Amino acid sequence: MRSLRDRVRHAISYEIIGLFLFIPVGVLLFNQPVTEMSVVAIASSLVSTIWNFVYNISFDKIMVCFRGTTEKNVTIRVFHAILFEAGLTISLVPVVAWYLGISLITAFIMDITIVLFYLGYTFFFNLAYDYIFPVDEKKGKVQYSLNP
Repeated sequence: MRSLRDRVRHAISYEIIGLFLFIPVGVLLFNQPVTEMSVVAIASSLVSTIWNFVYNISFDKIMVCFRGTTEKNVTIRVFHAILFEAGLTISLVPVVAWYLGISLITAFIMDITIVLFYLGYTFFFNLAYDYIFPVDEKKGKVQYSLNP
């Protein structure tokens, strides 16, 4: 189990590295100026982080109400992920379309591209993070090492 401090480090490093990777890619992919792409990326990151917090608390409360537990099987995890992305898309696409002066369809395609980018990024980031900061399951503490 990771400590609160480790989870905070994980969340902050995930967002900062993601922004540094995505902004230049977004500028190239969407042919938008760096300032506009930066605003979209940073605002999306903030909204995503807040939505993640609110959504997960709400989802767990609803699970306890209906199932008596927060334990998630594969089906519930898939449903959880789809609802998370749907909520984020519904909240971000209209704002991004308005801010960039693009159609809702273009903003939706942009959103799908961003989701796909972050899907790959999340996988590799967490692999690297777990390698650099492994959890000693016996002691329940994070070990700090760059060597396996």
